[in-house]
Amino acid sequence: MSTENALLTILVEKIKNDTIVLPTLPAIALKVRRAADDPKINLNAMGDIIAQDPSLSARIIKISNSAYLGRAIKVTSVSQAVTRIGLSQIKNISTALAMEQLFVSKNELVRDYIAKMWAQTIESLSYSVAALQFYSKKRHLSLDTLTLASLVHNIGVLPILTEAERHEEVFANPQFLNTSIIKLSGHIGGKIMRQWDFDEQFVNIAEKWRDMSYQEEDASFIDFVRLGAALSGVFDSQKDAVLKICLDKKIIEDLSILDSPEFIDARTSAKSVFA
Repeated sequence: MSTENALLTILVEKIKNDTIVLPTLPAIALKVRRAADDPKINLNAMGDIIAQDPSLSARIIKISNSAYLGRAIKVTSVSQAVTRIGLSQIKNISTALAMEQLFVSKNELVRDYIAKMWAQTIESLSYSVAALQFYSKKRHLSLDTLTLASLVHNIGVLPILTEAERHEEVFANPQFLNTSIIKLSGHIGGKIMRQWDFDEQFVNIAEKWRDMSYQEEDASFIDFVRLGAALSGVFDSQKDAVLKICLDKKIIEDLSILDSPEFIDARTSAKSVFA
């Protein structure tokens, strides 16, 4: 059995036995998601929940004032920001803004990998979100859902890095980590999405975004996640294949759009939300 397969076996067994260190949603994100699922919740009550976390409050105000939402008139309070964003979007946006809290480590090598992963994730997100804004049939694809999907698509990397941190003498070397991340993270990512009780579309993206043999007939969130990954350099070996599929599905009308000032502005705006 290869070292990679041995690690996968270890991780799967730990999942079955509930002993694996899977990342948990930040407490404030969990509160917001539960509140958003309450049919009796209102904007004022949601604002009160978000106001419990100063960092999330500040970022919610920032995003409500950003070009990401296409708003020119500034808001200054959490209640105004929540009203602007709306209950239908606040669940995903709040979760997305809280995600950065998961990307921490005390081990130097693992910390470097996590920092690299977070930077790649934000770069990928910026391309995905910008592409959606230029997609002519985007009505059935929401910006906040794509934002969250882009942030969690590679979440399966975290338990691999956690194992590397706990057993650095075995797992914490760059070559092994690079191979393991590519081979194992999708399988584990799906497990995490299920544990977090995310919709099946998020499970599907976390499990299959690297698997180009999986294709959906119509343009979907996984296509935009793959496009973002390809344009940010994560998908080097399959970049041309991803671009061809996106052209065939009319996700992008022409590759020249990607170099246009308008596209670059949209990408910069999306990226600045998580800077």
